[in-house]
Amino acid sequence: MEKEKEEVNDWAPKTRAGRMVQSGEIKDFDQLYALNVPILEPEMIDYLVPDLKEEVLDIHMVRRTTDSGRKGSFVVTVAVGNGSGYVGVGMGKAINTRPAIERAIRNAKLNLIKVVRGCGSWECGCGEPHSVPFKVTGKSRSVGVTLIPAPKGTGLVCGKTARTVLTLAGIKDVWCKTSGQTQTVFNFAKATFDALKQIRKMKTLKEKKEKVNEHENSSS
Repeated sequence: MEKEKEEVNDWAPKTRAGRMVQSGEIKDFDQLYALNVPILEPEMIDYLVPDLKEEVLDIHMVRRTTDSGRKGSFVVTVAVGNGSGYVGVGMGKAINTRPAIERAIRNAKLNLIKVVRGCGSWECGCGEPHSVPFKVTGKSRSVGVTLIPAPKGTGLVCGKTARTVLTLAGIKDVWCKTSGQTQTVFNFAKATFDALKQIRKMKTLKEKKEKVNEHENSSS
């Protein structure tokens, strides 16, 4: 942990957004997200969301045949999140395990999103952000994941990979429906992550439609 702090303190930003984060112009992730600025440096996330936790979801070896013989490398899938609305998923590949994990963590931080949580279950209606606000589906290759709002106390009714991603995102109660080859951990994690991303997109579209309807009603 001390080593990570030293690396952040020694960080020399290479992008304009990175310099804005380091100087304090951008003070939190929500502000960065609102500006729609691309995240190209993981140190930006270390500054803005310092309480991220990391979970290794899968480590496996892949082999390929070259002119000099068969060569192997490790492929690692990692999820990061703070358990309170922020989550990211990434993959890393290297000859040794440690560099592969570091690359996966880096990519997961670069993919970090803010999750819109809510209480979309008609059986609950508590209004607390413990579940998803509505039914939503995500995909990654052959894997499809549908998240369905569940009442408080249900827990995470889903596979281990999805459970880890949702826990890091701060989702406590949800029903999960899957399809495809969920044995492929990265695709399962990415499909779950994609479902969480779709919530914001669908909410934004809904807000735009409501504004258009309001404008039409006021003009008429």
